[in-house]
Amino acid sequence: MRRAPRTAAGLAPGLLLGLVLAACGGVAEPPADPAPDARPERSQPAEELTVPDVPDDLEEQAERAAMSDLAALAEQKAAELPPGLRAPVEGGDISWPQCPRGQGIPERRTLGLPMPLDSARFVVMGLTNGPAFFPNPCLADQVAWVRERGLLAGAYAVASYPDAETLEELGGRGPYPTDDPDDPYAAQRNVGYQQALFNITTMRDAGLPAPLIWIDVEPVRDWEWTDDLAANAAVVEGLRNGLVEKGYRIGIYSTAYLWSQAVGDLTLGDVPEWRAAGPTSRAEALRRCGASYVVQGGSAAIGQWVEDDRDLNVTCPGTDTEAPTWFHAF
Repeated sequence: MRRAPRTAAGLAPGLLLGLVLAACGGVAEPPADPAPDARPERSQPAEELTVPDVPDDLEEQAERAAMSDLAALAEQKAAELPPGLRAPVEGGDISWPQCPRGQGIPERRTLGLPMPLDSARFVVMGLTNGPAFFPNPCLADQVAWVRERGLLAGAYAVASYPDAETLEELGGRGPYPTDDPDDPYAAQRNVGYQQALFNITTMRDAGLPAPLIWIDVEPVRDWEWTDDLAANAAVVEGLRNGLVEKGYRIGIYSTAYLWSQAVGDLTLGDVPEWRAAGPTSRAEALRRCGASYVVQGGSAAIGQWVEDDRDLNVTCPGTDTEAPTWFHAF
């Protein structure tokens, strides 16, 4: 579907960011931004915001893509997988900011930032060009870069709240009946479900059969979360449900503060948590593996920090056996 651009005046109320708090005891910690999607924002937003173009047969496309992915992953399982990644293992994450300059939607023009360090053993690639329904414009090239180096490949997807028109057009497409009086947020759940389908087709188109997709929950400039935390949470739940229904595992990327500001007390269970530390150090990123930094009740998986224009990552202690299952080995 294609619609006329929406204006900035049609945006939902913004998410107010203040002091970032730790998960336990309300102890203050440094702001965990910038996150993979948000760092850095050097271009000014356009007066009119880009709108998504979502195909009518997205469900069928996603079903075919998931079947293709699962077949590739089954073949990988039959081959020799890394027996373990003795933590701490370093890696990187990349997305639209690492694409050559000038690509992408007007609100997220690409920046040509550096690719991961030579020491990286895994790379997690962003599927979106910022908000949901806009694909990373150079994902296929990034997948090829990772494949050529024989690195472990992962995927993450930014969750975002739909504008009013997208909510109206996609809110009725999905497994959740909008006439259910007991579910006032069925439309939001359906939009999240459509985000999952879109992400699956994006991976297929780029040749990335990742077994686990990290759901990135953070502020998304120009596509802000609303003040209704239950509505926001319904989008994330729908996204999770769509991925799991199609056979993928999920993890989450966030901080305790950003998660609570966006989706309140939503919990997705004991899933791996990739925890951001911001522009700091490897030692501080490893601290995020501790119990004081639980985001929503899951287990520590990866700590992330920012240094020299790169998002750097390190696996948490105790993840040696589990870590290889988060990635695809080319």
